[in-house]
Amino acid sequence: MIKRDLKEVLNKGVSFSSFFFHFDLTGVDGTSLKDINLTKVDEYFSRYDIDFINESEEDKVRLLQNTDILTGENKATVGGLLIFGINPQRYLLNASISFARFKGKEMGSELIDKKVIDGTLDIQIDTAFSLIKNNIINPSDIVETKRVDKNETYPDKVFRELIVNACVHRDYSIFGSRIRILFFDDRIEFINPGRLPNTVTIEKLKAGVSYAVNPVIVKFMENLRYIDKLGRGLPMVYQEVKKRDKKVLFEEIGEEFKVTLYL
Repeated sequence: MIKRDLKEVLNKGVSFSSFFFHFDLTGVDGTSLKDINLTKVDEYFSRYDIDFINESEEDKVRLLQNTDILTGENKATVGGLLIFGINPQRYLLNASISFARFKGKEMGSELIDKKVIDGTLDIQIDTAFSLIKNNIINPSDIVETKRVDKNETYPDKVFRELIVNACVHRDYSIFGSRIRILFFDDRIEFINPGRLPNTVTIEKLKAGVSYAVNPVIVKFMENLRYIDKLGRGLPMVYQEVKKRDKKVLFEEIGEEFKVTLYL
């Protein structure tokens, strides 16, 4: 009965974020061990002195199940696929980032760069960060015929935090939407599918209240040093913005969470 109810909810396109249900633990139909990049898994476990690649096949599967990369039925979990998958978008079509750079301040402005960023979450994060950095123009002065950069608009950690936050906390049960990063002349918008959990408010986020919509993804991204679970990320962003007398806006709009960082 429970399985049928969940299937009905999914078919109706209702977000799972309102249920006590972690979608990143769900097994992905059609997947198996062959969809997991075992070299990447081996690199991960080597951090803990586990010689994964030389374990028996039975022990490999058991370890992958115990760490929620595989389910008990040997399907790749949503989280396992997004962290260690060979081609996650083969099964999770919109689990990716759309990046767009506009020459102007409006959606109707000239579009000068557009990319869809696929791959595992670490690749998506690193690629999106590079695209933002390539499009940031830092103010500079000419000193003795040399161009000298002034202070950066923001430190790198601000951009990385907002990208990571979108990837880690988006609702992956909303299949029809990608994360969107919209870069305008005066701001960058980070938009991810899914609302905040019922107990979390925007004010609590600013104060450092942490939450895990995707506990499997959070666990691995923390161990890979992309995040910490202390809730320091968004307060850091807020403080860096405040130091520069600029503005950052956190909003829930429909079934999406949006952060607007003014440059």
